[in-house]
Amino acid sequence: MAVTFIGVRHHSPACAGLVARTIERLRPAHVLVEGPADFSGRLDELLLGHDLPVAIFSYYRDAERVHASWSPFCAYSPEWVALTAGRACGAEVRFIDLPAWHPAFSERRNRYADADERYAEVSARLCRSFAVDNTDTLWDHLFEVEQDGDLEERLASYFDLVRGESPAGPDDTAREAYMARWIRAAEADAGDRPVVVVTGGFHKPALQTLAATAGDTGDTAWPEVPSPPDGAAGGGFLVPYSFRRLDSFTGYQSGMPSPEYYQRLWEDGPKAAANGLTEIVVARLRERRQVVSTADLIAARTLTEGLARLRGHGSPARTDLLDGLVAALITDDLEQPLPWTDRGPLTPGAHPVVAEMVGVLSGDRVGRLHPRTPAPPLVHDAAAELERLGLDRAGTVALKLTDERGLRRSRVLHRLRVLRIPGVVRQSGPSTGADPVLEECWRLDPGDAAGPRLSALIEAGAYGATLADASAAALEERMAGAGTDMERLAAVLFDAALSGCGDQSDRIAETIAAGIAGASDVGALGHVLGTVLGLWRHDRLLGTARSPLFGTVVEGCVTRVLWLIEGVRGGPAPADLDRLRAVAATRDALLHAAGPLGLDRDAALGVAARISVNADVPPDLRGAAFGLGWALGVAADPVRAVRGASGPRTLGDWLAGLFALARDEVLSAGDAGAGADGDVKAGAGAGGAGVLTVLDEMITGLAATDFLVALPALRQAFEFFPPREREAIARGLLERRGVRGSPRALLRTPVDPLVIAEASVLEDRTDRCLHEEGLIRKEPA
Repeated sequence: MAVTFIGVRHHSPACAGLVARTIERLRPAHVLVEGPADFSGRLDELLLGHDLPVAIFSYYRDAERVHASWSPFCAYSPEWVALTAGRACGAEVRFIDLPAWHPAFSERRNRYADADERYAEVSARLCRSFAVDNTDTLWDHLFEVEQDGDLEERLASYFDLVRGESPAGPDDTAREAYMARWIRAAEADAGDRPVVVVTGGFHKPALQTLAATAGDTGDTAWPEVPSPPDGAAGGGFLVPYSFRRLDSFTGYQSGMPSPEYYQRLWEDGPKAAANGLTEIVVARLRERRQVVSTADLIAARTLTEGLARLRGHGSPARTDLLDGLVAALITDDLEQPLPWTDRGPLTPGAHPVVAEMVGVLSGDRVGRLHPRTPAPPLVHDAAAELERLGLDRAGTVALKLTDERGLRRSRVLHRLRVLRIPGVVRQSGPSTGADPVLEECWRLDPGDAAGPRLSALIEAGAYGATLADASAAALEERMAGAGTDMERLAAVLFDAALSGCGDQSDRIAETIAAGIAGASDVGALGHVLGTVLGLWRHDRLLGTARSPLFGTVVEGCVTRVLWLIEGVRGGPAPADLDRLRAVAATRDALLHAAGPLGLDRDAALGVAARISVNADVPPDLRGAAFGLGWALGVAADPVRAVRGASGPRTLGDWLAGLFALARDEVLSAGDAGAGADGDVKAGAGAGGAGVLTVLDEMITGLAATDFLVALPALRQAFEFFPPREREAIARGLLERRGVRGSPRALLRTPVDPLVIAEASVLEDRTDRCLHEEGLIRKEPA
């Protein structure tokens, strides 16, 4: 008998029903389904009896490419119905598409993603002809709500039109040639019994042609299933899936949006689906304290049915339901187009009632795998590690990194974090390696044993069989993705150190060292320098302290930062905080690593001296250069330097650079010092008038308008002092004026200081104007 081809739209109840009826009527010898051929030998596993939706997660990894993709199934997926109905009638059931790791899928993360966007011109023409907004509405109008006897013919006409005469791309051509070989082999094996082929409708015309024209070649052997090339890893596992991941309103360009609606349509038909979901929308709105009366509910149903009749539908379609709900429940103006008039995720700022409606039709169903479903080794390794270390329970965990067990627990949790496993959140701990923080606090929430954590662990199994191997591979992927981005490489390096992945730490450090000479982003270099210097100085616990390779990175960063900042030119501009952090990291390297690493301190001081007096350099960098020299112990006259930066448009930015580099020196230079108890205290020191005293005099002497100009940058500059030091500065300010009061009150004004300053300037201008017009008499001073 002839081969019966059924072209489907993925996740379409109408197509699923057609597949079920055809297989039941023909009782074929073979049912061939678009899906990963390397999973055909594991169909018993796929059909164990899972709670849908589930997906086949496929992965591939070699030295150059990492790829992951999903083949999702829900109850109304035509492919799923083909598998179950074929098994029920005793047919031989097979997947016939290329494995998902094949290069033909290199640009696809979902096997059943809709291809309509590739044929936008044809789709747009059809939408205009039928006066509908998009292909989803068009599909419902043509197929879902009117499933009469000519459904198969209408589907064939639709897919022939969508495919057209244009040739497929090379990826689709490779897939179709491979699927055609399976079809020819099944036809030869079936004898006089039928064969049913279920694929995406776009592929159907090509497969029919290929199966008919290639029959003369005599090639009827079953095709081989491709294996990953040598040196590569590839395969697949079943994972729980969810309606949220399946819905185009959350970003997945699936065959159909609103999966809960289509689930109910599949189970109960369009009328019952519309009525049931209307009630759920109303109930959800009432739970959120939205006023929805019984009259509103009746109006929603009446409007939905009226729109269906007006649009020629025997039963309400999805957009009839949504438009009817909007008309009945929303009375204010909508600032955005309704999301179902286009494809794609729900945009921020959508009307809350609209968002609730979309959420109800999306549904919250989450799949669950059968207990006997095989899992990748990583799942078992992670469970054993967490149980062994007492990390398998919900709660807060405090870890001491100086304790061997605490360090081991920390590394396991960091490996889970690197793999993005949910329920593992670090609340505090080392952030960049710059400070020797020796404790961590984590919040753990394992969740449901079959929930999101299991899905994430199964998917992470593509990286390796153990947490150590998988996290190392994930870090290697991140390193490759970072390219020459120094800031991203520094973040990967720090994660590698925290995870105990020593080999990756060295490889990342080598990559950074190789890229330093060509790096031009001072801020990114500063981030690298701060991270690597902290690991080089402190992390004996993490195995990176005094690492020669890390020392090479520190030396290279210092040299490159100094070279780059000496070439910076520009007029007054807001302080560049990333650049200031880079200069501060260079200061720390010169203070703490100059001897062991042989850093050229004299050369750095020469650069700082030249920059600090160059009027063509931005003021924040001039202040930082002066601060760098001061912090390194070079004799200088800070008071004279401060007076030299007295212009209202430059003072605050110059001070930002100074405070970023020499905060301690400023506090100890005659204005403030440390008491015997270690607290910062303000007062006159042996050095006489210090920077803060002179700065107080300068700011007090500013005209009101100049003060208003200088204030924003001044506020930013003083943010470099932590709260306790700002309080000490405020205390000194009160003492110099002989005023008794709370220094904290100066720091916690009820009104924004900028508003106060602007109001003061406005009052002065008003008084001056009134005086000039003779409306008030100026009182003698």
